Amino acid sequence: MINTLFLRLEGPLQSWGERARWSVRDTTAEPTKSGVVGLLGCALGISSGQELRDLSQGIRMGVRCDRPGVRLVDYHTVGGGYGYPALLTARGKPKISSGGPHTEQTWRHYLCDASFLVALQGRPGLITRLAQGIQSPHWCIYLGRKSCPPSIPPFDGLGDFSELEEALSLWPRHSSMDAGVAVQVRAVLECEPALGTRRRDEIDSRICRTFSPRYVCERSLTLPPQAEG
Repeated sequence: MINTLFLRLEGPLQSWGERARWSVRDTTAEPTKSGVVGLLGCALGISSGQELRDLSQGIRMGVRCDRPGVRLVDYHTVGGGYGYPALLTARGKPKISSGGPHTEQTWRHYLCDASFLVALQGRPGLITRLAQGIQSPHWCIYLGRKSCPPSIPPFDGLGDFSELEEALSLWPRHSSMDAGVAVQVRAVLECEPALGTRRRDEIDSRICRTFSPRYVCERSLTLPPQAEG
């Protein structure tokens, strides 16, 4: 019975913020669960915070880092170049610096030319619904940030596996890898609290932008050689 959906997340740029706030917009080294659930929510046309939370809690996620990419930091300024204050304070008043309009500096982090295999496990009915949605998305989907569209369709297939580690170990490798040799890749797997480290990327409230803790463990997976052709 089908219980696993595979997504290939690949594009020129990706950005998966876990702690991103204010001026520094960071990215984790691989897709976050909140970011992937947001992608799935766009595919299904979900706008309800409760539905997104139920979706997040209804699936388990593992990520295989086939091509980690290169970290890129893009420097921006916001609000500069105007003769009047273009930014507001938290109280809604014009933001002034040194007697003139305030210019905010921001640093936006991206993963350049990365490729990830994401495995999602859940009830067969939910997995089938997600597979249908990702192949015919309701809204545009993106890789963490709206400026990061995917370069290939994310749907990579369906399968039946007992564990996330098994699913990611047995699924075909990225096309850029040498098929004739064994390859080791890093994987991040959702797990029980006693077995992993905590991350705060389980969607709690979309409106309030709050997140619940989730636990993950890292593994080094050995992908066996594959027959060519």
